[in-house]
Amino acid sequence: MEAPKNPFESALKRYMLFIRSEKGLSENSIEGYHHDLHRYLEYVHQIFGLRDLSGIAIQHIEGYLQELVAMELSPGSIARNISSIRGFHQFLVVEKFTDANPAQHITLPKKTRKLPEVLTVEEVVRMLDCPDTDSEQGIRDKAILETLYGTGMRVSELTGLQQNQLHFDIGFVRVIGKGNKERLIPMGEMAMEAIEQYQTKIRPFHAAIKDPKLGHKQSERTGNRVFLNRRGTPLSRMSIWNIVQQYAREAGITKNVYPHIFRHSFATHLLEGGADLRSVQEMLGHVSILTTEIYTHVDRTLLHQVHKEFHPRA
Repeated sequence: MEAPKNPFESALKRYMLFIRSEKGLSENSIEGYHHDLHRYLEYVHQIFGLRDLSGIAIQHIEGYLQELVAMELSPGSIARNISSIRGFHQFLVVEKFTDANPAQHITLPKKTRKLPEVLTVEEVVRMLDCPDTDSEQGIRDKAILETLYGTGMRVSELTGLQQNQLHFDIGFVRVIGKGNKERLIPMGEMAMEAIEQYQTKIRPFHAAIKDPKLGHKQSERTGNRVFLNRRGTPLSRMSIWNIVQQYAREAGITKNVYPHIFRHSFATHLLEGGADLRSVQEMLGHVSILTTEIYTHVDRTLLHQVHKEFHPRA
């Protein structure tokens, strides 16, 4: 089934024509604006289900900025996105598409040491048990969830994962991370088994599907990607977000569950189980161990709770 067209495309095209003719920007800058705004509008349409520009409110924009933070974009990239979004909404007001600019008071999110929210082991298990493994989609989704939790990889690393990066003979997956840096992550038997089920039973059929709109170019786009949609093309970040949201609802989890929470949970559960910080840093692909150390604070919070609950003098 063809994905529904984004209802904001015509407004975006009008804005791109405006900045091309009025702003005197370079082609690289224009391309950057288009990329930022296309991703933003896809987000508010698919995640919040909005179809009217006047329905976009400050909380939708803040939710999107939190997603950019979760993607680990640099402050400079996030600032550029904010500038793009502000300019777009100001244009909408001037051109009378909308009455107000919800981005007017948006500021750059501060980089804080706020503890990331994590799932408990029991909550993770509930989500992993949700996909119906008697169905094609369930088999694929089970493999996706197991991989996110079993490796702690970023969503961009998951969507870009190639078949030749899986080294099940030695129990590792080779990940291409930020800055094109490679790292090896151990992969447990449950995750490997879920992927093998998907590769054997589902992926060959999805890979064989030809999209008439793409023609011979589909094979170039699909390449050797592990996770494909029913049209035979690679899954997007937004698709992974929707999959995670679906199973969080089915599992009855009321926390704000998003793909990156599996990365937080992966690191926290390893440290709670006794893993050393350097090993977790290596698996997450953090350049600085200071970034990884935030998870020790999550671990200490748990210890404090246990002490308070069980010690007679706490």
